[in-house]
Amino acid sequence: MGVPVVPPPPPPAARPPSGPGSTEKGLKDGALGLFSSMVIGLASTAPAYSLAATLGVIVAVVGFQSPIVIILAFIPMFLIAYAYKQLNEADPDCGTTFTWASRAFGPRTGWMGGWGIIAADIIVMANLAQIAGAYGFQLIGADGLAENTTWVTVVGVLWIAVMTLICYIGIELSANLQKVLLTIEIVVLFLLAITALVKVYGGTAPSVATEVSWSWFNPAKIDSLDALTKGILAGIFIYWGWDTAVSVNEETKDRGRTPGRAAVMSTVILLLVYVVVTVSAQAFAGVGDKGIGLANPDNSGDVLSSLGNEVFGTGGWGGFATKLLIFMVLTSAAASTQTTILPTARTTLSMAAFKAIPDRFARMHPRFLTPTWSTVGMGLASIAFYVMLTRVSENVLADSIGSVGLMIAFYYGLTGFACVWYYRKVLTRSPRDLWGKGIMPGIGGVLLLYFFINACVVYSASDYGSTSWTLPFPPHWTFGGVFVTGIGALVLGGILMLVYRVIRPAFFRKETIAVSAHQPGDGPLPERGPR
Repeated sequence: MGVPVVPPPPPPAARPPSGPGSTEKGLKDGALGLFSSMVIGLASTAPAYSLAATLGVIVAVVGFQSPIVIILAFIPMFLIAYAYKQLNEADPDCGTTFTWASRAFGPRTGWMGGWGIIAADIIVMANLAQIAGAYGFQLIGADGLAENTTWVTVVGVLWIAVMTLICYIGIELSANLQKVLLTIEIVVLFLLAITALVKVYGGTAPSVATEVSWSWFNPAKIDSLDALTKGILAGIFIYWGWDTAVSVNEETKDRGRTPGRAAVMSTVILLLVYVVVTVSAQAFAGVGDKGIGLANPDNSGDVLSSLGNEVFGTGGWGGFATKLLIFMVLTSAAASTQTTILPTARTTLSMAAFKAIPDRFARMHPRFLTPTWSTVGMGLASIAFYVMLTRVSENVLADSIGSVGLMIAFYYGLTGFACVWYYRKVLTRSPRDLWGKGIMPGIGGVLLLYFFINACVVYSASDYGSTSWTLPFPPHWTFGGVFVTGIGALVLGGILMLVYRVIRPAFFRKETIAVSAHQPGDGPLPERGPR
């Protein structure tokens, strides 16, 4: 009797090229297309709110050279967006900087990159909630309540709760809402810009108005390198947020290519919007520090509202358009609130999937296919931080927002360097690889490293910002509150990492996720740690 022939086992199923894919983490695969991803990236930057809060600061530093500063601030953002695109093609993981920096430099560096995203998003949520609360009351004419900290805080907390609920229900609902909010935002911004330019060239603008000049685009006319650096530092903030388009990569169709393309396209569209609005606003209002001048410190926190009253007028259509402008900034803050929750929830989801934070943050909703603990946790952390700061001091809240620039430069720059190191073995393969995977991301990383160091120097001055802090021990140095909040947030992240390393050391074994020797073309990625 012959021995029965046992058929060979079937070959193992092909594993997703990026390790844990959407089906493994539980996210909804293929929910977003290129347009939806681009909308999420644009909405996350909150163009109207960003311009309203930042344009006055830039003008106060560089005057008529604001348009060229807006363009120069775009350069590092575009270069880093290209780094995101390249890294996403190799490893489309929703952890983005966390995952990529872990692979390139090791788990500790990656953990800090993930923390940079979390800290920046939680801090900025406080300001977005404040804007939403104040503008909500302004929209209905309740100016007294708009200046009441308690009522503004209550509305801000409710705002965060509603946006958290929308993100919890599903990514498609979030994307569809963003399409509506972003459309309102862009239409009203261009309406403001066109109306302002028509009045300037029609001779009906105020006496401070001036026609557009090519000299506004000459960086040599900026007084000093220090002024240029300060202007670009402020300008970088208005571009921040496009990386949300990559954070939702595992829920995107063709997730290896679409998110990166959406990120790059978002930065280019933002450049167009910002230059058009900046040039028109500057031509209409001038750069003076009195009246409607863009450098007037009384308007620096919101130049668009004061500008809207003059551009549109206050009666009839003008009154409606002015209200529409207030509504636009409100919807801008709303859109950014929602799209700030999305990347943080997905960063913590990825970190939990790789055992870098507690496992509960990897839990998914069985019907909505969204992170449960990660989404709700982001909302609760944002509410707690916002309420705490408003109870302490609005000055502390203002300084905390200024510190976000340090986190942005930190994790964006880290991503640029991670791209260069990850692709280091293939940079000489072709000129395209050298530029796209090496030179462009590397220059972006170097620029942001410079801005990070420069910001630390500027922000550490005791008279910078609204608050200052003195060391309780010799030599009793005094630092600006913006520096203390920013560096303090990063130091806190380092402490939490060290604590978690003691509690759950598995992630911090290099082989669990960071495979720095592996390069594209070397074959499938090794397993990325315990599930």
